[in-house]
Amino acid sequence: MPEYILPPRPLGSEPQENTQNKENNPPALPVGFIGEPVGTQVAEKENLDLTRAHELLSRIATSYSSHVVGQEKLKTSLLIALLTGGHILLESVPGLAKTTAAQTLASTVKADFKRIQCTPDLLPSDIIGTQIYDQKTGEFRTQLGPVHANFVLLDEINRSSSKTQSAMLEAMQERQTSIGGEVIKLPYPFLVIATQNPIEQEGTYHLPEAQLDRFLLKEVLDYSSPEEELEILNRIDSGVLTGKSINSDHAVNLSDVEFLQSLTSKIYVDESVRQYIINIIYATRNIGKFLPQMESYVEYGASPRASIAFLQASRALALLNGRDHVTPDDIKYLRHEVLRHRLILNYEADVENIKPETIIDQLFNIIPTP
Repeated sequence: MPEYILPPRPLGSEPQENTQNKENNPPALPVGFIGEPVGTQVAEKENLDLTRAHELLSRIATSYSSHVVGQEKLKTSLLIALLTGGHILLESVPGLAKTTAAQTLASTVKADFKRIQCTPDLLPSDIIGTQIYDQKTGEFRTQLGPVHANFVLLDEINRSSSKTQSAMLEAMQERQTSIGGEVIKLPYPFLVIATQNPIEQEGTYHLPEAQLDRFLLKEVLDYSSPEEELEILNRIDSGVLTGKSINSDHAVNLSDVEFLQSLTSKIYVDESVRQYIINIIYATRNIGKFLPQMESYVEYGASPRASIAFLQASRALALLNGRDHVTPDDIKYLRHEVLRHRLILNYEADVENIKPETIIDQLFNIIPTP
């Protein structure tokens, strides 16, 4: 079994290891984390079916790569979301295969896929559904909206109004919708992939922090390399990148996804790694104690959902890399995706062009690695 199914983040983007001595270390952090008994985790770890997981993940990754050129970070984040059952927010300029990637992943696992184009006049009922009066029967019947699918792509989510955005909160958090007083469970698995365009702000609405926090990861995409773009042109000419080829390719099924999600939850996380996560999140809430020069830029630190996201996403990343345990490097790899939308900066940071990633990297440089 190869050590990595997916390539790790380039070494140049990793935080530098903390070399400060005890006298120069930042203030002491709160200690103690109540988790599952280590003995139970070890017993579960010994029974993991990593061979089957490796085979399934290889098939998914191969199917994905046959339709999407490059965008390895996007592939990693989408697979992590699939393994954890979390939601993902994608940000990029138009044309970087966000929709294609989401549709490809859904087809690969033989899941129901729906795309919702968000516009200012989109209503909550357009998403979750509504009740329609049937003149033949004289009764109301429920018509389900497109959110009732396994994979839901909310394209340009920041173009929908706040009222419509809030309609997704119950679906994302509770995995259910309410139509005419009736509670309807969403299908399993359920994954929301939302996109937003950072360069066109006219006619957009601010995404509330409460909704941002419900996304497990936020991935920011960059342009393809010239070599990758040339490969895209060649695949278009050869007919590989067609809608028909995407829709006909099923590498695994939903029962395989359920197996992978169950296996992900059993990946071993050592107590020292759990404490490392807690230390990082604590530092985001007390920037002044660790990065006094950045205190004036930070409005709020990360919520407890960030700790949960690190725990879940790091388990998925370990499984993708063929391991039955999480390492501190998994936490470091995921630092931007988990924290960039949860570290709330103020107007002064915007004026000074201070990015969340800058503060996150500095925090990881000074927090001791277990």
